[in-house]
Amino acid sequence: MLRTLAAQSDAFPLARPFRISRGVKTVADVVTVEIGRDGVTGRGEGVPYPRYGESIAGALAAIEAARGAIEAGATREELAEIMPAGAARNAVDCALWDLETKASGQSVTDRLGRPPLGATPTAITVSLDDPAAMGAAARALARAPLIKIKVDRSDPETQIRTVRNAAPAPRVIVDPNESWTFAEVERLQPLLAELRIDLLEQPLPADEDGALVGFTPLVPIAADESAHVAGDVGALAEKYQVINIKLDKTGGLTGALALADAATAAGLGVMTGSMISSSLSIAPALIIAARSAFVDLDGPLWLAEDRPGGVGHGTGVLTPPARGFWGTA
Repeated sequence: MLRTLAAQSDAFPLARPFRISRGVKTVADVVTVEIGRDGVTGRGEGVPYPRYGESIAGALAAIEAARGAIEAGATREELAEIMPAGAARNAVDCALWDLETKASGQSVTDRLGRPPLGATPTAITVSLDDPAAMGAAARALARAPLIKIKVDRSDPETQIRTVRNAAPAPRVIVDPNESWTFAEVERLQPLLAELRIDLLEQPLPADEDGALVGFTPLVPIAADESAHVAGDVGALAEKYQVINIKLDKTGGLTGALALADAATAAGLGVMTGSMISSSLSIAPALIIAARSAFVDLDGPLWLAEDRPGGVGHGTGVLTPPARGFWGTA
């Protein structure tokens, strides 16, 4: 019996605006894929990202172009030969993992030989705003295990110091989203060390990160926009200490597992991140999070309403979604 394939766009309004150096988001626009066979259906989600030249229309067109192969039974490995890494392939790849799980009765963790997922500490983001608002947001997160500060180049010293003073206990990631220059990276190293910042994420534009070759930072630097697939690791190992793995960049869980293996083999730390998304994106990312030093999967926490049965969350801790939501039979 042939598979069936359905793909559509869904929009999840945010409870409050999410600001980074590139702009403001008020709605999470996603692509949802369902693949069925023999009465069983698997689901996956992708978040097309304009930074990488993606759009909802483009992702849906890419999925439609691969419809024949997908419905004829293409494997996840074959999918990588016919679709480029990105949000569209992520949605299809994760739907196939879910379909395989429900058809076999074995969870994804069982199939990978790993223990069941448990509670996962995640970063909670303080989005870019005026310093007073950022400080207020940080005070509300003072008991969280990990926070991420979105900054730009207008006044990062004040942004970072205000948040750290308001929340002195949590581990902290600083994320300029490619907005700094190398001179600023060098100049701000003492401040980052003084304020006990744990990680600096993608400070330079991806096409300018060659400046990091040979640089020894006081605080580890993570590749985000520069890191997409396992084949990138060789060049990244000369510039970064940590790789931020996002399934929307790798083209799904299959590619994310390969990137995590490659990063570990190269002696790089692993971080798991995501776009602003529903829990259907986060559930497969939790597989990578289980082997990560840093986890940034607070996307669903920004939504006014998540998908039913999605991840549970306390202050900076995620719990697995309901049984059958994704990746469990």
